[in-house]
Amino acid sequence: MKSGRRLRLIWSADADMKPPRLLKLAFASDDRLRVNQHFGSASAFVMYSLTPQGATIEGFGEFPEEAMDGNEDKLIARVDFLVGCDAVFVRAIGASAIKQLLTRGVQPIRVGESDLIEDLLRDISTAMSEGGVPWIERALAAREKNSQSPHSDRFAAMEAEGWDG
Repeated sequence: MKSGRRLRLIWSADADMKPPRLLKLAFASDDRLRVNQHFGSASAFVMYSLTPQGATIEGFGEFPEEAMDGNEDKLIARVDFLVGCDAVFVRAIGASAIKQLLTRGVQPIRVGESDLIEDLLRDISTAMSEGGVPWIERALAAREKNSQSPHSDRFAAMEAEGWDG
């Protein structure tokens, strides 16, 4: 099965810096400007990291055309690509895809016809600052909890131990 092309931008932050309030969002879009695709038939997703201060493109995923009727396999590559995202914005989505995304911790969100990604990012960034949007509050709380996990510093601890044999 073809999974398409993927690009993810990865960078490292100073270990002493406190991570900012951050959401990772994906948008089903064939032009990277508007949310204009159904999840199961989306030819592409664009991913952003979003803070109350602004957004940064994190990656792109492109997927080949596949048979639509009853082809549940087409969802696997799309869902796998979105692991680590807090939400995915789509024009439409089926029940099976919703279940798979929620199981992986990704909140599916349906939006209006051809909503501009720039407008959605601005609205979500404002909501991050002002609060009161349940899915945003849950996602931020989950990220905070995961960043405080005892395993989050495992590489720093291994480095401190050294490599004496």
